[in-house]
Amino acid sequence: MSWFRREREPSRRPVEDVDLDSLLALVAESLGYFFEFARDGASVTLRGDREDGPGGSGALIVKLTGLRREAGRRAREDWPKLVSEHLAHAVATAGDWLDVCDIEQARPLMRTRVEAVDDVADLTRVVGRHLNADLVELLTVGGRVVRPEEAGCWPMAAGQALDLAAGNVRGERLRAESIGVSGTSVTRLTAESPSAATHLRWLDDYLAVPDDGALVVLPDPYTLLVHPVDGIGVVRAIERLRVHAARTDGLSPQVYWWHEGRLTLIKAEIVTRQGQIRLVVAPPPAFAQVLARLAV
Repeated sequence: MSWFRREREPSRRPVEDVDLDSLLALVAESLGYFFEFARDGASVTLRGDREDGPGGSGALIVKLTGLRREAGRRAREDWPKLVSEHLAHAVATAGDWLDVCDIEQARPLMRTRVEAVDDVADLTRVVGRHLNADLVELLTVGGRVVRPEEAGCWPMAAGQALDLAAGNVRGERLRAESIGVSGTSVTRLTAESPSAATHLRWLDDYLAVPDDGALVVLPDPYTLLVHPVDGIGVVRAIERLRVHAARTDGLSPQVYWWHEGRLTLIKAEIVTRQGQIRLVVAPPPAFAQVLARLAV
């Protein structure tokens, strides 16, 4: 009497979620876990198969909301690595007191950290924004760089989270002092966390910034060296600061121009010929116009 048999109701879940769950199941098994997905797909519970196995006899709940959002932004060929890293990270941090996916826990601990772009192994595996082509401002929680799938758990866009983190950083005042760099007077601003460059947004909280902006050097993530662009003497300041930055071997060996909320590279190459050190400067067009006006 097969006509009384009800047809099995097809899955209403998107095929992408089904495929991602298949990958999650495969990776969980490879790690030695039994697994059970929540009915809404928002999490998967992992259980070890024996007391001394992964996770022991306890259960580990892994949130998947952020992972699903990140997978939706990535090509399918990236999914195996994405899933493997997500579960491996969840297992490695299972005993941590901080749940980064919990926005109430994460919000007061959000900060930024500025690093050289070349020092970040994979920019797709962090949450951040470029200060310029050389430097990137990364989002951290509790001192640890946030992964995209963790930020995907929050009810806000990544840009909003970075703004919130920057606001938290602003409350951590810098220490300001005047120093000399090869005879050039500069202001050194020192932070207690590796986010000194984030404070450029509020530079006029610490010194008088002329309309033409300021020269900036970043010896390390905790320090800013600042010189106002207030006269043709700025040309000599570029030379002194560039040589100083190259010697520190820190966050960046370059000199930058902070103006109207932008950090622009002042390209300056140190050339040594016959024992003489020369600086060849190729300023960006807007800064070249400032120099021409100051020279009059």
